[in-house]
Amino acid sequence: MQLPPVTSPTADAVRALDHLLDAPRGKGVSLGNWRWAVRQRLTTVRDRLTAESLNGQSSWLASQGGALRQERNDLLTRIGAQLPHVLEAPDPEALRRDLKRLIVDITRHLHRASEQATGGDPGKPE
Repeated sequence: MQLPPVTSPTADAVRALDHLLDAPRGKGVSLGNWRWAVRQRLTTVRDRLTAESLNGQSSWLASQGGALRQERNDLLTRIGAQLPHVLEAPDPEALRRDLKRLIVDITRHLHRASEQATGGDPGKPE
């Protein structure tokens, strides 16, 4: 199921990470550069998700009885668990698969949050 795109700084950061995960990875220095770039993009995603509670979206987080906030916190925990492994994971393809699954879950979260904030229309500006 393909969800319609959500426009937000967090969604942009997730798309940038997704695009990077699909980029060719070499060996040696090339793989190290890819790992470093993935870690930087994942950190940006984490920072943007964290900022959700600090901007105007906090009202919709509160209005959901904490469900979206808990979902976001679970995603932040998963990101935090992945960050140390990005640079050292022995199998870059397994890391890539894990991060792709995380991206799917973050994208679903962003859609639920956007739908709540816009009354069910994720394409409508907030």
